[in-house]
Amino acid sequence: MEYVVANRVFVTPEYCQEFEQRFKKRAGKIDKQPGFVRMEILKPQSDNTPYVVLTHWQDEAAFKGWVGSDDFKLAHQNPMPKEAFKEGGGIEQYEVIISS
Repeated sequence: MEYVVANRVFVTPEYCQEFEQRFKKRAGKIDKQPGFVRMEILKPQSDNTPYVVLTHWQDEAAFKGWVGSDDFKLAHQNPMPKEAFKEGGGIEQYEVIISS
């Protein structure tokens, strides 16, 4: 079954546009990773709700392969400033048991 990683990111209002643009302009290296299925960026529709970055993988090993790759390091080498983010959020990992 598929493996899903959810990264919940609380972004301050003044940095939301930049946060979104960074994903829209991303190099796309993740798309070429072995075992990568798809990625979704969910934009919050209310205040105090995080963005959710969902990546879908064939299995946990595929996700771990991405995290250990040079492409992952490249994708994360120029982070946004700390003041762009609020407290909270984090990474959650799931195994899909039902998909329809």
